[in-house]
Amino acid sequence: MSTKPTTPKKSQELASPKGMRDIIGDDYYKFQGFFEKAQEIAVYYGFSPIATPILEHEDTFMTSIGAGTDIIDKEMYSLKTKGGDQLAMRPEGTAGVMRAYIEHGMQSLPQPLLFYYYGPMFRHDKPQRGRYRQLHQFGLEAIGSEKSIIDALLIKTTIAILEESGAKDLVVQINSMGDKEDRVSYTRELTNYYKKHISELSALDQERLKVNPLRILDSKDPGTIAVNQGAPDIVSHLGAAAKKHFKEVLEALDEMGISYEINKNLVRGLSYYTRTVFEIQEPEQEGIEPLTIAAGGRYDLLARQLGAKKDAPAMGVGIGVDRVIETSWFKDLSPRIMKKPKVYFIQVGLDAKLKSLNVIEILRKAHIPVMQALSKDSLSAQLAVAEKAGVPYTIIFGQKEAMEHSVIVRNMDTRSQDNVPIAELHTYLKSLK
Repeated sequence: MSTKPTTPKKSQELASPKGMRDIIGDDYYKFQGFFEKAQEIAVYYGFSPIATPILEHEDTFMTSIGAGTDIIDKEMYSLKTKGGDQLAMRPEGTAGVMRAYIEHGMQSLPQPLLFYYYGPMFRHDKPQRGRYRQLHQFGLEAIGSEKSIIDALLIKTTIAILEESGAKDLVVQINSMGDKEDRVSYTRELTNYYKKHISELSALDQERLKVNPLRILDSKDPGTIAVNQGAPDIVSHLGAAAKKHFKEVLEALDEMGISYEINKNLVRGLSYYTRTVFEIQEPEQEGIEPLTIAAGGRYDLLARQLGAKKDAPAMGVGIGVDRVIETSWFKDLSPRIMKKPKVYFIQVGLDAKLKSLNVIEILRKAHIPVMQALSKDSLSAQLAVAEKAGVPYTIIFGQKEAMEHSVIVRNMDTRSQDNVPIAELHTYLKSLK
């Protein structure tokens, strides 16, 4: 008995996965333009590039991010390879950078090391405004120093990137999660507080109480939010060292004129954070719930959690590039490589077609981009495309010109034209306005 294979519905077969999308045309250049600007600013502040794999061993994230977080419990994409390795598609960039730092023995280099990176991250999240399952992130990491000036450096660099992208009136939401000892005693007191208000917490937050009580401070449930108004304040529980560190960070922000608000309920969702944590929301827009466009914090204990023999105090931040680009204030940064061609190249005849790529290569070396339709043969068809493209000049390369090593350059507005030797073409084109 034979069975006929089922054919997937056309919509399922051709659609991109839910929460993921194609980036095409002008949107692609927006992402590229943002990356170039962010990279430029990062380099000026002393950061160097690093690229880590999209796939990491799952334990890298399980160890660093921790149980009781949304990423580990609900959002991380995991897979088992044919060789039996359990891998995960990176949900964030920090753990991979720290893994690379340890693996390549970078602790023996002069510290701190400053890195920047850019690329896709993956979270099985509910798709909504500014939230995708494949998201793009620009990140900064500073590894190897516990000094408060490093915290200020990363916040300042982030602010500079966002302001150069068009943002105004940014306010940093900031808090301190203290040292390990501070956190233990604070978590104990916080747990006791929530137990007294257990009936007022949502079902999800009651589960969080068993695994990671700090996550309750970040709850979006209205009932829990009301309970959090009276929750113990972690800043008042800081030890002397953490309190001094936090004070120095705030003093540095004051010195740089960066606006901030101390948010006692800001804890960030990842368990590796210590001391400084911060978020930057998009500028307020009428009728629109503001989204967090950048966030980060200090993670002094992460190196040991990943297996390093000694601590590597560090600070990191991630910028949600999708969110930045979708805001009304983003100023469409044009990438340097994107030069709108002012010339359309037209070829007519077999000899001209064969030699066309040589002419285009000459122009490429002279940094003159052109539009072309080499697959077309008709002069009228190519002129029609040139008219539609709105380019000011066309190069016409026919049989006669191919023999004479020249081209015709036509002004598309005035219809005037000149015969120009190919050897002089790049100089001629650069003289045109």
